[in-house]
Amino acid sequence: MNSIELKSAIQSGRFDEDFIKLYGEAASARERFCSAVDEFCALYGDSDGLRLFSAPGRTEIGGNHTDHQHGCVLAASVDLDVIAVAAKCGGHKVRIKSAGYTEDVIDIDSLSAKDNERGRAAALIRGVLYAFKSDGHEIGAFNAYTTSKVLKGSGLSSSAAFEVLVSNILNGLFNSGRVGVVRIAKYSQYAEREFFGKPCGLLDQMASSVGGFTYADFHDPQNPVIEQVSLNVRDFGYTLCVVDTGGNHANLTGDYAAITEECRNISRALGVDFLRDADEKEFYKQIGGLRLKFGDRAVLRAFHFFNEQKRVELQRTALKERDFEKFLYYVNESGESSYKYLQNLYSNSAVSEQGLCLAIAVTKQFLGDKGACRVHGGGFAGTVQCYIPDERFEEYREMIENVFGKGACVPLLVRPVGGCEIKI
Repeated sequence: MNSIELKSAIQSGRFDEDFIKLYGEAASARERFCSAVDEFCALYGDSDGLRLFSAPGRTEIGGNHTDHQHGCVLAASVDLDVIAVAAKCGGHKVRIKSAGYTEDVIDIDSLSAKDNERGRAAALIRGVLYAFKSDGHEIGAFNAYTTSKVLKGSGLSSSAAFEVLVSNILNGLFNSGRVGVVRIAKYSQYAEREFFGKPCGLLDQMASSVGGFTYADFHDPQNPVIEQVSLNVRDFGYTLCVVDTGGNHANLTGDYAAITEECRNISRALGVDFLRDADEKEFYKQIGGLRLKFGDRAVLRAFHFFNEQKRVELQRTALKERDFEKFLYYVNESGESSYKYLQNLYSNSAVSEQGLCLAIAVTKQFLGDKGACRVHGGGFAGTVQCYIPDERFEEYREMIENVFGKGACVPLLVRPVGGCEIKI
């Protein structure tokens, strides 16, 4: 379709069924996608082959810092997403203009990683193209305009959403949608690790690609066990939200790296590379020696891993049995473990900045024995995740935004679909 035909289809409601599935409503989605079509045409001119794509941000549900130890996780795709209007074009260039950023241009005949692109969106695009091509899939030249609602620095993983979006554009434009969601997640992770330069696990990309509540077992990272759990939080009278505490993310690389390093120290002392493969009973037998060699914090972090692994399985069972109150019990338990044992709520180098601790404290005081909250994602700064009874949500939002500022509380819907092309 060209721009006139596509906008007419959007405005007449022909995409509404998908919009409602993705966002819970259609009106604002119509306006957003029509605006994106206009932006694409202003940049690249009209085309008879305009297509629409979306990839969601994700929220971690359970398994805080377990994936890098080949553990199990629960995550969910959310209604905050990055969208694209894209079309094939002649030549050998991929051009992607993201709202608020300069255009990235990649020559598809020269896809080797470039040091000067590390840490930039161009590296993600180049890495995804390379992964598709090297695995035998088709790639080609295209233009795309993207715009995102995935909040930066919120733990919703804007980078994974962008990688999954680019993967879905290639899948739709050149591969007839044949590339599966797990493969797309792997290509996206590869781009982030090898081209962008961030040694991430597979959790973020898998949640964005698969969609819905996703259980993932990374015991074999090359062949993860994936299960989608169908469930709507609103069916149980709760609103899922994240609260941005406004923490400073600068200089936290060492804090994140220390978790992996300390877990690795414990696992190798137990004769394996990852805690997932360690004998838990042997760990408890050796705690006395381990703490002397590696320190108490490393032991506590391993303690968190072993117990968080079990919690993920318990959360998964509770969701499948639709026992939401039991699920919330384990959410709170997970949060306590991250606070006490994993110790990723604030950095020891900036003890005056404890926004996550404060957000959890005031949220727990507000909720009493109803609802749940926990650190969200990597920790040390950023967001907390909360499950607030629907009838108290507006009261909660007013309370928490009095502490952290207007707009700090962002309600989320778990969308049942991961990265996709939006078709009539």
